[in-house]
Amino acid sequence: QVQLVESGGGSVQAGESLRLSCVASRYSRSNIYMGWFRQAPGKQREGVASIYLLNTATYYADSVKGRFTISQGNTKNIVYLQMNNLKPEDTAMYFCAAGETGGYWYALRSDKYPYWGQGTQVTVSS
Repeated sequence: QVQLVESGGGSVQAGESLRLSCVASRYSRSNIYMGWFRQAPGKQREGVASIYLLNTATYYADSVKGRFTISQGNTKNIVYLQMNNLKPEDTAMYFCAAGETGGYWYALRSDKYPYWGQGTQVTVSS
């Protein structure tokens, strides 16, 4: 089992930045892929970004490319999501997830991640 704890959400104006953090209880083969997903009210959960911790390969949704950056912390059990130039459409609950399946085809698929955090709210006003 891997426990995940997110932090860093908040309310900002459009154009501002936030950095989300995710701390996993441990690093193992169970969480070599770590990702960020988001879910807005009335919408399906969508993959935002993912990172493969063995070589730091990253994957992004088209909607956030060039604005969001996922990175690994000083230890493999910490992952960050730097969100710049935030837009109102980025408003959602953001979840950290961990798993051992990823790559180009699966990195942003929520069904490939068995471990999830409780989420942190991001609200962007115009």
